[in-house]
Amino acid sequence: MAKHLQDTTTLHNGVKMPWLGLGVFKVEEGPELVNAVKTAIVHGYRSVDTAAIYENEAGVGEGIREGMKEARIAREELFITSKVWNADLGYESTIAAYQASLDKLGLDYLDLYLIHWPVAGKYKEAWLALETLYKEGRVKAIGVSNFQIHHLEDLMKDAEIKPMVNQVEYHPRLTQKELQAYCQKHGIQLEAWSPLMQGQLLDNPVLQEIATKHGKSVAQIILRWDLQNGVVTIPKSTKAQRIVENATVFDFELTSEEMERIDSLNQNLRVGPDPDNFDF
Repeated sequence: MAKHLQDTTTLHNGVKMPWLGLGVFKVEEGPELVNAVKTAIVHGYRSVDTAAIYENEAGVGEGIREGMKEARIAREELFITSKVWNADLGYESTIAAYQASLDKLGLDYLDLYLIHWPVAGKYKEAWLALETLYKEGRVKAIGVSNFQIHHLEDLMKDAEIKPMVNQVEYHPRLTQKELQAYCQKHGIQLEAWSPLMQGQLLDNPVLQEIATKHGKSVAQIILRWDLQNGVVTIPKSTKAQRIVENATVFDFELTSEEMERIDSLNQNLRVGPDPDNFDF
């Protein structure tokens, strides 16, 4: 069980990935973004998650450089993730997209590169490109995002390398138990995006009751639930106080009864698109 912000889970290829990181979905380029990334690194975060479609990789890169300088740490101490967008899914186009992300970030390599969405008829070719990047040592780990069980089964029929990570929408209203069990069985690390359901759970009475008992915020309770479920989590925030608060989840533990109560909030409810029914 993770006891510290810099604790890691070991992916099936031996690469270590921090349990908790900073997400930057919908954070626009500019000083707020740069400062958020820098603040996170200075306060002990070692993982940052972005994507080509967020159109903020340049700012994330700037925040990484400033954070490394202020925290006096080396690039090797960080774990940086980006994702290839749907329009670039293809063998050559995915390899080109990877280089474009590196150029914007100002980095020599990524720790994790993901296929952002399982676009039918396109993700297998993109996966071949990810395997090439991985085998050439240009990326430390490869994975997918928003893949359901049937997408993973289809991908792995022809894949030489299993995905190391599957990043999906995951929160107490969407617990994805079957998908998690499948990923565990195949050694694929599950990672949560939108762990706080874009703020929609903050006034939930069950979560508020548990939060009061522990002297914590509802957000901290949810993030702790992620970690105790063995799920990597990347809450988004641009506010320094919230960035620090989101990481203060290693000094308490939820009971098994509390874990079950949170699990029981599941309604299979999504705030993001359905991976089986999206048109972008």
